[in-house]
Amino acid sequence: MRRIAVLDAPSNLGLRPPTAGSVPGCAKAPGALRDHGLVSRLAARDAGCVTPPRYDPGDWRPGDGVAHAEEIAGYSRRLADRIGALLAAGEFPVVLGGDCSILLGSALATNRRASGLDGRVGLIYVDGHSDFRHPGNASYVGAAAGEDLALATGRGQTDLTDIENRGPYFHDQDVVVLGIRTHDEHRFDLNAAGIAHRPVPQLRAEGAARSAQWARRVLGDCLGYWVHLDVDVLDPAVMPAVDAPDPGGIAYAELELLLSGLVATPNCLGVEITVFDPDYDPTGAYAAELVESLVVGLAPAAGVAPLDWDVLTPTVPVPQPRSEEEPVPLAPVAVAAESAQPEGDDDAGEPTGAAEVPTVNAQPSPAKVAAQRSPLDRMSVADLNADRAALSRRRVGGTPLRRREAPNEDSTAEKEPATPAPAEAAKRSPLAGLAEQVRAAGSGQVPASRPPADPSATHVPPAETA
Repeated sequence: MRRIAVLDAPSNLGLRPPTAGSVPGCAKAPGALRDHGLVSRLAARDAGCVTPPRYDPGDWRPGDGVAHAEEIAGYSRRLADRIGALLAAGEFPVVLGGDCSILLGSALATNRRASGLDGRVGLIYVDGHSDFRHPGNASYVGAAAGEDLALATGRGQTDLTDIENRGPYFHDQDVVVLGIRTHDEHRFDLNAAGIAHRPVPQLRAEGAARSAQWARRVLGDCLGYWVHLDVDVLDPAVMPAVDAPDPGGIAYAELELLLSGLVATPNCLGVEITVFDPDYDPTGAYAAELVESLVVGLAPAAGVAPLDWDVLTPTVPVPQPRSEEEPVPLAPVAVAAESAQPEGDDDAGEPTGAAEVPTVNAQPSPAKVAAQRSPLDRMSVADLNADRAALSRRRVGGTPLRRREAPNEDSTAEKEPATPAPAEAAKRSPLAGLAEQVRAAGSGQVPASRPPADPSATHVPPAETA
């Protein structure tokens, strides 16, 4: 079995300054996550740190190209050296950013590794934004963290898109984007490029575990793939400590299912985690919550053997059915609702009327599931159960954004009465609470910018895509 190796890449070179003369705080993310035990809880090896150059945007102005371009290119080479060494040793790199521009180092490392083999390496891009701005669709570029997917696919200035004459690092057909918002400004450019993607509503409708399997199936003819995780894929109601919060994100439980489905295969080469900003997490509560989900989601990576590059050949794509999923005919089983729901709106704002008892399919036998899927598309029974449970919860009110009780809840508080009044029970229902959160996010009541770390100070959050 392969060993997880945690490597710090605390670069903030790809972001604009939060305010004049200030420095983005995401460079502190690796330390914050380590402080909450990420390395020990993953039973990982500490692979050290790749120290970035000094952050100094100088007198950059629109039209000057990507800021820190020379420094980013040099840092990408050094980061690629370290990631490549981990891959050569049969380890599973977990790279802690830093901003999204560290993708260029990861891309360069995997491209080097696949060099000489008759195949390609893919990318699964889990992010709240497409980061697909480039000179062909924008008046100017500047912040590489908002342009990294475009750069990694060969769009932009050549000193970043063609390091070591290896560009593009990923071909368009070898990229899958998960978790962008439906209002992403470059979603039509993704369509035009033929880049497969699922925004949050579709990801949620299909299920996180099934979406992971779909992404792996899309990349079925690649030698392997790298996973990019930007923490802003989470809804800002539960993760506001990022540099570009955007309402309408996924829940912690969905992130765990998604990661588990992506990393539990030798074909997943490694993961990078970006844009968590401890400056907006003064109590450390969000870092603790994030570490909980990362431990659950990444643990399956250690349960598989490393990819054998010496005997590697491209995976022969399996002919796909016309539909993405051919459901197995199953007898319906009634599932009792968790609690009666009053009339009102569901998560999408549609009238629900009286609560209904949802119906879900029975669990298929593992033999049937295995027979339907190729090895890279095999879902565990636990994944299927998790998606069906999530579907049941959605039908009676929604998937809770939080994976457990809020970190700051007073554990010494008095317990609720055993038989609360109906109005109080409805108020405390996690399902009703989710509906309120989702409606608030959809109506703009969730602020687009997160609160400053110091209540006495005023900070303007840097727009990653600005």
